[in-house]
Amino acid sequence: MLLWTRRSRLLVWLVFGVVFLGVVAAPLVMIVLASFAGSWTGVLPSGLTGAHYAEALSGETFASLSVSVQTGVITSLVAVLIGTWAALAVDHAPPRLRRIADSLFHLPIAVPSVVLGLALLIAFSRPPIAFNGTRWIVLAGHLMILLPFAYSTVSAALQRVDPLLAQAAASLGARPLRVLLRVRLPVLLPAMSASAGLALAMSMGELGATMMLYPPDWRTLPATIFSLTDRGQVFLASASTVLLLVVTLAGVVLLGLVRGKASAR
Repeated sequence: MLLWTRRSRLLVWLVFGVVFLGVVAAPLVMIVLASFAGSWTGVLPSGLTGAHYAEALSGETFASLSVSVQTGVITSLVAVLIGTWAALAVDHAPPRLRRIADSLFHLPIAVPSVVLGLALLIAFSRPPIAFNGTRWIVLAGHLMILLPFAYSTVSAALQRVDPLLAQAAASLGARPLRVLLRVRLPVLLPAMSASAGLALAMSMGELGATMMLYPPDWRTLPATIFSLTDRGQVFLASASTVLLLVVTLAGVVLLGLVRGKASAR
């Protein structure tokens, strides 16, 4: 504590500022500048225009944004529901079974997303479950990636909940379903909304598994941005990236407001 002087605090903030500006802020500023650039032959872009945003909000790129939003909302909702159910179920399991379940639910985190995509591609390319070439395999891939985080977030919150709350409700005659709906789930709502925000942000930006799985009629915006960059359309890709960031941030902020209301209750 004696080393934590005013000078050392200023030094820490200075280092943080330099790292933040160089690693986070500067690349984002460059993307925003590129999204308005008509050309870029010098230090800064020239011929600023909004045509890239007009193009990004129409045609193939806008369709990809719609696909990303649908995929993010569906998979984050399903991941939170399954993750919450699994956390509640595992909470009453014997210690050994709980450790096994935790390992299984966290297994996708240890596997690269490209490997998950390839595994799904091989597993669901033949009957009786032939999802290859459909939107369902993309949804399944995103769900596999999001589920461990939803499960771990709700599970960690569940460990901090006083079990006497549910026991008191049960002792007063409440049925198990009523205890679940009126006591246990309301207490977990902040964690559920937090996991939903994390899942939505991860799904909106997911690329590795999606590149292995997406069909022509269900291409997410990150996959489209990758294709645009690969074709040299960097300015349009930058505008699409800014739109992706704005939509993702709006979704996370909205879920944050829900979490705030849930916490207040």
